[in-house]
Amino acid sequence: MGLFMSVVSGWRSESLWVRYRRHIGENRKKFSQRGRGVWRRAKTVGPEPGFAGKWAMPQAMPLLDEFHYHHRLRQSPGKSLVLFGSATCGACRLAERRLPDVAPPDVRLYRVDVLVSQALARALEVFHLPSMFLYVDGHYHARLDCPLTREALAGAIDLALALPPQEEP
Repeated sequence: MGLFMSVVSGWRSESLWVRYRRHIGENRKKFSQRGRGVWRRAKTVGPEPGFAGKWAMPQAMPLLDEFHYHHRLRQSPGKSLVLFGSATCGACRLAERRLPDVAPPDVRLYRVDVLVSQALARALEVFHLPSMFLYVDGHYHARLDCPLTREALAGAIDLALALPPQEEP
């Protein structure tokens, strides 16, 4: 007896293979449309480093990693705001899209993908996403927790600048 033994189902006796082929044939259009996009995406997209597929974050802000994080921030004069997020986090993608519109014009924006820079996220004690850190003249000043509206972000930055700088975690 082979793998596809005959099955008695009521009045019809046929092999499982015949029933499977009939099912695929009747639903051919449905099956071909269902998997087409996934198969195409898997074939056309190569394994680039940091690729996240449909969760790829937009490239509006420069990406920092643990190797260039402190060096790049020390070279940036004035106020800098660093957004820690993940490509698979919906709130992070929303924050990254909204942040360039609501940030004050004199603030430089950077982002860190915690999936790529896990050591940096652990060193800075990033426990929830998205997280924002304020740097002034390349030195850590404060962690910001505020809604992403123009008024709330400007108020949080002004309040953080009025207080003395905090110690970097």
